[in-house]
Amino acid sequence: MSKFLTAVLCAVLYGSFVTSIPLSNVSAFSATSSSTATSSPVSISTTQGSSGVGTSTASSVAAPSPTVPYASDDANYWLWNETTKTDPQPERGKLGANILGPQNVPIDKQNPDILTPPTTDQGTVGNAKWPFSLSKNQLNTGGWVRQQNVQQMPIAKAMAGVDMRLEAGAIRELHWHQTAEWAYVLSGSTQITSVDQYGRNYVATVNKGDLWYFPPGIPHSLQGTNDTAEGTEFLLIFPDGTFNDDDTLLLTDWLAHTPKEVIAKNFQDYMIDWDMIPGEQLYIFPGTALPDDQKPPKSPAGEVPEPFSYEFSKIQPTQYTGGTVKIADSTTFHVATEIAVAEITVEPGAMREMHWHPTQDEWGFFLEGTARVTLFAGTAIAQTFDYQPGDISYIPTGYGHYVENTGNTTLKFLEIFNTDVFQDVSLAQWLALTPPSLVKQHLHLSDSTIANFNRSKGVVVGGPGAKVSA
Repeated sequence: MSKFLTAVLCAVLYGSFVTSIPLSNVSAFSATSSSTATSSPVSISTTQGSSGVGTSTASSVAAPSPTVPYASDDANYWLWNETTKTDPQPERGKLGANILGPQNVPIDKQNPDILTPPTTDQGTVGNAKWPFSLSKNQLNTGGWVRQQNVQQMPIAKAMAGVDMRLEAGAIRELHWHQTAEWAYVLSGSTQITSVDQYGRNYVATVNKGDLWYFPPGIPHSLQGTNDTAEGTEFLLIFPDGTFNDDDTLLLTDWLAHTPKEVIAKNFQDYMIDWDMIPGEQLYIFPGTALPDDQKPPKSPAGEVPEPFSYEFSKIQPTQYTGGTVKIADSTTFHVATEIAVAEITVEPGAMREMHWHPTQDEWGFFLEGTARVTLFAGTAIAQTFDYQPGDISYIPTGYGHYVENTGNTTLKFLEIFNTDVFQDVSLAQWLALTPPSLVKQHLHLSDSTIANFNRSKGVVVGGPGAKVSA
């Protein structure tokens, strides 16, 4: 057979093969062909049908290779969670091998995506997880305190967190900070007192799920109430990753390091009246709880014009297809000019949609349920972390991420920001509001897929079939 006839027959057979591939099988075919750098996948062109809907056809002419290989279709689910009895081993499909040496099984069970990372992970972003359980606890008569700052979590440069517990009646003594203080009550109720720089005072009882905020340098105190026998526990956030609670400026510490004759002169009093002041700081100490409706002494300057507390627990959340969201920032909690928060619930099988925050880092705290989060740092760097109740997450400004519920119960967590107004950018909304032809040229998606994108933020999405109309 002549070389010319052979070439003609090969061209005809190849053209028949290309045009016979159904559109639904293109991704599978291209995934196979992209495994070798020299393969030439099918070229898909889109034409406009009479109905106005784009139709895809395969070109009978051999097409050049795509700009880059197609993304893998391999699933990368978490391999176990708190409900399974899986033996945690660093094996995913044909990758990895079991552990032969010593193994900390409880930690590995909590971190499936660290032990067996998704194949989409690449490189490292730094440690974006810190359990408060690993923070050293300072025990006091009447309560305890533990903290997280850049010493425990070097990536967390913009904010630091403190977990504090006060028994009923116990007092976190009168003090102030060089930074602002923001709080979320985890359990029980806390009575707060404060006086601002103009001599205006404030007293309030802050309940579970509610907030307080003190601007930098404003003196205040915290006390567990008798509303429950156990007192209170709360989360404190400071807008400085280097914050150390040991550096707090305390009333008793100051007076213990001031000559008594100076104290007496300052208060126009006698030294003998100050004989029993503490010789060192109290920090946390037992006390007698005041009534929930306690009123402050009448000040010539009056009370603060904007309350230092906010009844966040009474705010009705916004319902989305996969859960709920409610936000408190300076637009609602007016005094809180440096800290904003979103309280989010995610139902089983749902996720906080893929998004990023354009101007501020995110400090996260997990209250209920389990989750996984993948941080995308750009330049092909992505890493996945798993979270349980009491864990802290941290996501630098601009890093793309999602929060997926990996358990069988509702996931509840806080997103906290060093800013006056909450902001995020939704991946789905961005693409929905970008010219469809431009999106198609990037992602090779069908017209119907692009048309189905939600033009409103999904925020918490419930998966296929749960879409809310734009």
